[in-house]
Amino acid sequence: MSLAEKVPQALQAKIDKIIDNVTPSPWLNQVEKADYIAKIKALLIEKNAVLIAHYYVDDDIQALAETTGGYVSDSLDMANFGAQHKAEKLVVCGVRFMGETAKILSPEKTVIMPTLEAECSLDLGCPIDEFSAFCDQYPDHEVVVYANTSVEVKARADWIVTSSNAIQIIEHLMAEGKKIIWGPDRHLGQYINNQTGANMVLWQGYCVVHDEFKLNELELLMAQYPDAEVLVHPESPEGVIAKADFVGSTKQIIAAGQRSEAKTLIIATDHGLFYKMSQVVPDKRLIPAPTGDKSATCKSCAHCPWMAMNTLINLYEALRDESSVIEVNEAVRQKALIPLNRMLTFSHQQGILTAGDA
Repeated sequence: MSLAEKVPQALQAKIDKIIDNVTPSPWLNQVEKADYIAKIKALLIEKNAVLIAHYYVDDDIQALAETTGGYVSDSLDMANFGAQHKAEKLVVCGVRFMGETAKILSPEKTVIMPTLEAECSLDLGCPIDEFSAFCDQYPDHEVVVYANTSVEVKARADWIVTSSNAIQIIEHLMAEGKKIIWGPDRHLGQYINNQTGANMVLWQGYCVVHDEFKLNELELLMAQYPDAEVLVHPESPEGVIAKADFVGSTKQIIAAGQRSEAKTLIIATDHGLFYKMSQVVPDKRLIPAPTGDKSATCKSCAHCPWMAMNTLINLYEALRDESSVIEVNEAVRQKALIPLNRMLTFSHQQGILTAGDA
């Protein structure tokens, strides 16, 4: 068994334990919600802060970002928005690597998150020491990493990519005759290999949400809704991707839904995206792709447990106390900025959207 397989497997029990100990979101009635929302709005003004939320967090937080002049998007797009905004403080609702990415691009700003315990299985499954040792086994390879990684892994990379621009960047490297290491998502890496013939060496990490989409159950659902179009995120298993009418990032899935003439869309990504999807295609029926098998009590539980840790309560408390602040070592940040800027420059030159990394 290779190091790329051994490390993620060895970390699986640790990741499962972390997930098992995730604190459920407290239930708030409408009066309590309104109170927290009002207090957060006041603090955003008082502290010269802007709220930036990922598509996968709670609907109430996405709505709050929209109504306060903030932003809802994918993680790199979130970071770009924060870097261009005049606010002194960025309140990033998502998972920790997203806060780190915002800090990479905005070192002069305070980056606050509702909780620093909101992790990501792709990040946890790709620790820097082990991944660096893996890369050292292939010294003649370019190291390409997905944006869903720690700042330390980004600093080890030659290129950072998103699910929107990964294929074009890999094709560019292939044209230059480069051999490529890919990390950490095995499904996205295999999808890129299949699309480009790149034969990249793959780290074997995965997203705990997208990895759970089930082919057999999807086929049954497609038979039930034969006129539906299937929109799939490329972090999903290869068999699920093969059934898709469209494969792309979260932002690309939204755009594909808008273009589609189908009245019903089956969507294989975190169901947090349905808040935004329902805004842009209010006339369409949206069905989450199944994650469970026939014996499951929940056949579509596609929601990141760490994204669910972002709540109105801890958002308010973190902003009030200016706690859960992201800190990034400056030397590491400078190293991570090199492959990030390389991606941004290439994408701008090629006219490729850089959003869509989660």
